Amino acid sequence: MNKNNIFAALALSVALFLPFVVDASYLNMAILILMAAQVGVSWNIVGGYAGQVSLGHAAFYGLGAYTSTLLLIKFGVNPWLGVLAGGALAALLSLGFGWSCFRLKGHYFAMATIAVAELVQIFFTEWEYGGAAVGLYVPMANQGWLWMNFATKLPYYWLALGLLTLTLLANWWIEHSYLGYYFRAIKDEPDAARSVGVNIARYKQIALSVSAFFTALGGSLYTQKELYIDPNSVLSTALSIKMALVSILGGVGTLFGPLVGAIVLTSIEEFTRIFFGGTGRGTDVIIYASLIIVIAVFYPAGIMGWIRSFKARRAARQDGARQLAAHAASAEAPVQAPAKEMV
Repeated sequence: MNKNNIFAALALSVALFLPFVVDASYLNMAILILMAAQVGVSWNIVGGYAGQVSLGHAAFYGLGAYTSTLLLIKFGVNPWLGVLAGGALAALLSLGFGWSCFRLKGHYFAMATIAVAELVQIFFTEWEYGGAAVGLYVPMANQGWLWMNFATKLPYYWLALGLLTLTLLANWWIEHSYLGYYFRAIKDEPDAARSVGVNIARYKQIALSVSAFFTALGGSLYTQKELYIDPNSVLSTALSIKMALVSILGGVGTLFGPLVGAIVLTSIEEFTRIFFGGTGRGTDVIIYASLIIVIAVFYPAGIMGWIRSFKARRAARQDGARQLAAHAASAEAPVQAPAKEMV
């Protein structure tokens, strides 16, 4: 069993037992961490593996949230079906998203994704059928697992954990399939990938569509948990940036990096809110912005990259110490006199 599998088994064990040992306030924090990690893992597909830094992913998140909510309110569609419909619609939107933005590279691509997401937010802000700026409330007439609506926090924890696990499994499959190799080739050596026949535009679009689908699932879950959405809560540029920060801080292109980043960022947000309250408004932003600066300057590979670097340096020191000890032992060993020749 490799180290990743051991870490995954330990993390899953902790996650399964956590609800039984924490109170309601910390359980809500755990749900927020799981939800932040899920959208970070979703963003990591296109931003980490394929290297396309999107800062407009809130468009997919909001589309998933609005699709499942509108289908429930207007047509009585079961939320489980609404979640899948939101994911499918987000994947469809990503086709136009990619067509308009993949023509650009680098920071121009990132700026274009922000512009497209802003257009989506303006549309929902002005769309009266979708509640406009006032937003929408999820009805609580039907409760239970069938309608994904609960009076307590615990079921939402299991839903968030299940969705994160599903998204991590999808990432693991991508990482170990030909798609993962193509995505990393597009990120690291696009010209070399093109020269061996990799269709750059097609595989960028595949990465974006898969990422959009899972991001929309996260938006639908957010709606069911909070029972209210508006354009500012599910379509803001700040939300898009946070999705990227979760992955960047933890380590882009790694399986568990977004989970680590979500734990750090969400913990900072919640503890500053608890300890500073209204007077600490913006303190969390200052703290994790400082963390991002430190990571970007000293450890661009993120926290997971720093951990790998630390382990490599420690292993190198241990090897050096062993070699030095072996050399010292050989130097101190007595020199045996040559045996006398038999006459």
